Amino acid sequence: MPSGATGKHILHLTEVRPRQFVAAILLGILMGAMLSGCSPIYVLRAAYEEGKILWRREPIVEYAQRPEVNLDTQEKLNLVLAVREYARDALKLNVGGSFSSFSYVDRPDLTHIVVAAPKTELRPYTWWFLIVGSVPYKGFFEKADAEEEAARLNAEGYDTNIRPSAAFSTLGWFDDPLLSHLLRYDKVVLSGIVFHELFHQTLYVNGAGAFNESLANFIGHRAAIDFLRERFGADSAEHTRALQLWDEEHEFGSFVAELTQTLAELYGRDIPRADKLRLREEVFSRGKAEWARRIADRPNNRYRAFSQQALNNAVLMHYVVYLQELDLFESVYEQSGRSLVKTIEMLKRAVDGGGEPFEAVRQSLK
Repeated sequence: MPSGATGKHILHLTEVRPRQFVAAILLGILMGAMLSGCSPIYVLRAAYEEGKILWRREPIVEYAQRPEVNLDTQEKLNLVLAVREYARDALKLNVGGSFSSFSYVDRPDLTHIVVAAPKTELRPYTWWFLIVGSVPYKGFFEKADAEEEAARLNAEGYDTNIRPSAAFSTLGWFDDPLLSHLLRYDKVVLSGIVFHELFHQTLYVNGAGAFNESLANFIGHRAAIDFLRERFGADSAEHTRALQLWDEEHEFGSFVAELTQTLAELYGRDIPRADKLRLREEVFSRGKAEWARRIADRPNNRYRAFSQQALNNAVLMHYVVYLQELDLFESVYEQSGRSLVKTIEMLKRAVDGGGEPFEAVRQSLK
């Protein structure tokens, strides 16, 4: 995707469609007002960025036909449309108009996500948003803003972590487009991302960030496996890689659960806080060494960098948010006859009654 050609196209749209641009900004402001309980400046910046994304939308079927779009990009664009169709028709997800359009993003990372946690508790710091409730992360479009928020939380005594994010969902409030920087991923990862974001439009429990993200992560992987097997064949490189990625995700999720259990036991001990802080560093060090040992013969494991990463509770909370209780979801999948449609139906019934969603799912298995 030649950036120069795309940039010229956007400039042309700015010149001839100012009303549409204003309308898109107003839609963004509406989203910010509905979703955010944050400062007016934060809302306006989020609205402006969302407005640009909405305004730049172009139907994928039209964008893919441009002469400057190379073959690899065309294949990925067509794949996204096929994922969307599979999600709608085979999985019965609430797809709406999402991922039927393409939008150019003029920076490598869409947002920068701040995660925080107390230094001697495995509990994420949460931010409150009007429609979705409490969430264990907050996104910023500028890294400097994310760093400012992290500095504020550091000064209050929290561990913090900043990570880039490639995509987000407006939960069906708007028809989310495929964002240009997602095309840097291979077909397997791209498929999983689209399934993940579309699932958020189908099932989302307000105030249950870890449940929502971990479940969407599970569905994204399992859906990609089924879809790629059907599209390319059971022996294809795409299907094989999808299975490998899920095995690595599942394995690392179990490892993180072990590590956080060890830390929870440490933090629960009746010892001085200074001792907890000292001893947790030993737990972090042993954990990284153990993970390096487990994957020593797998240098291409997607989580290989964990053993070199600086750890704190916020870093671990990021992993917990996306990897919590994957075994539980696997159990639902097995009990549903390895049918994703039945799995999703069972999960919906489990959480419809309210209460803590992980526990509700556990109860549904009895």
